[in-house]
Amino acid sequence: MHNQSNNSLVTDFSCENIMRNVKASPTNTPHWQKLTELHTQYQSKSIEQLNDLTAKHGQCVDAAGLSVDLSRNFVNQEILDELVALAKTQGMAEKIQQLIAGEEVNNTEARAAHHTALRLPDSAQTRADVSETQQKIKALAENLRNKSWRGSNDTEITDVVNIGIGGSDLGPRMVCNALSSMATQGPRVHFVANIDPRDLETVLQGLTPASTLILISSKSFNTTETLENALSARSWLLEAIPQNDLSKHVIAVSSNVEKAVAFGVDADNILPMWDWVGGRYSLWSAIGLPIAIAIGYKGFRELLDGAHAMDEHFATAPIESNLPCLLALLEVWYVNFCNAHSSAVLPYSHELGLFPDYLQQLTMESNGKQVHKDGSPVSSRTCPTIWGSAGTIGQHSFHQLLHQGTELIPVDFILPLHSHSDEQNKQAHLVANCLAQSKALTEGKSEAAATQELADSGLSDSAIAELASHKSSPGNRPNTIIAMDKLTPSNLGALVALYEHKVYAASVVWDINAFDQWGVELGKQLSTPIFAALTGADSA
Repeated sequence: MHNQSNNSLVTDFSCENIMRNVKASPTNTPHWQKLTELHTQYQSKSIEQLNDLTAKHGQCVDAAGLSVDLSRNFVNQEILDELVALAKTQGMAEKIQQLIAGEEVNNTEARAAHHTALRLPDSAQTRADVSETQQKIKALAENLRNKSWRGSNDTEITDVVNIGIGGSDLGPRMVCNALSSMATQGPRVHFVANIDPRDLETVLQGLTPASTLILISSKSFNTTETLENALSARSWLLEAIPQNDLSKHVIAVSSNVEKAVAFGVDADNILPMWDWVGGRYSLWSAIGLPIAIAIGYKGFRELLDGAHAMDEHFATAPIESNLPCLLALLEVWYVNFCNAHSSAVLPYSHELGLFPDYLQQLTMESNGKQVHKDGSPVSSRTCPTIWGSAGTIGQHSFHQLLHQGTELIPVDFILPLHSHSDEQNKQAHLVANCLAQSKALTEGKSEAAATQELADSGLSDSAIAELASHKSSPGNRPNTIIAMDKLTPSNLGALVALYEHKVYAASVVWDINAFDQWGVELGKQLSTPIFAALTGADSA
């Protein structure tokens, strides 16, 4: 294992700030010191020597259709118990209930983060605004899918283009890609996010204005990238359809109804957004309309139900067997005590190819923070860099680093055991490769084993001596397998909610606000005068 680095980031040494920091920081708990000692005590051990999770918990923890194998992680029961104690000291159980109850957990913006309310079953839904919006999503999606929504000159809508960015793009795009096997009827759904003009131009190539619906997703209806692309898309529409027909080709998801109507959207075709749902948690809201259009409202409802099942697990399971909490505590262990700087997410499913991209925003925008919730500087590192790609593609690019590189990089393998394809032989190859990669990362290959392998191949002693160290792998690389029977809306909903709650649980331990993103504002502000200078708008 790698040695712990000096993680102190405190730069304000005023008495007031030091006292605030002492109160907030998990590093001042006795559990933090004990975990530091445990890392020193066990760092020379192998995962196989150390791990006894299987003895107490069994090899897998199951919840909401997912089965998570934790047995290949660099922890034993003593370490896990101390991590759980740390979580309890940081108020984990109470703060989970605050999230689920819709209390003000986003303190810097004085807001709740009540996305779990969007996933409640219809029978348990107490918010009339949510029920009304879900019925509107259902009606719009069904009208588009059954062809009763008509465009200019009574033309069938064959294509829907979602224009949004960040949470208004990544979530719906990822889900539509993951569940593409269900998109067998209804309009084709496309996504545009980048202000690079080629993004929109590439999507519109081959589409016909009269058969295209533009869906604009923007809470403020003022996000630069979204508004610029929406204006270009409107111009494209109006080149072929009359102004009076524009409302047949535009839908909006926004809280700025006035601006959306001025743009040309019929007020009846504007779906709301709420400030108690953060952008990166919004695919469950009207932002998920493209999902309902692509796979049908029934599939969208199953997605919500799967997430709700994970919500129930998160809200009721003890920390010791609570999957989001366990994954969060492992992340804290690797980042703060084992000196891991990044974490790889490797879905062995081509349909989940966008999932690492989605998790980058969910994780790094949430927990990439330098101060505690009270504003005092953190005294430890917080969020790791998240990266990855679909298997087996990564095996032919970056897996070399995972197996023989000098960085400790924990890995999450995501494995649907069965495919929607009839080519089960290929699926068997995919599963075999995933399990083999996990085994190789855990066990490695000793230099003695590499030497024997080379000798069996008939190489000379001198060649063996030269190559053996190159062909050995140290192993002892922690990894987790998150398996499901098949990639369904319900299982995908549970998977996304698992990571949402993992992110929140980690933020509780670090005492940071997972629901704001002030760091992205400065670049936006600075771009305005630069744009004006580039376009000559500041010359007046």
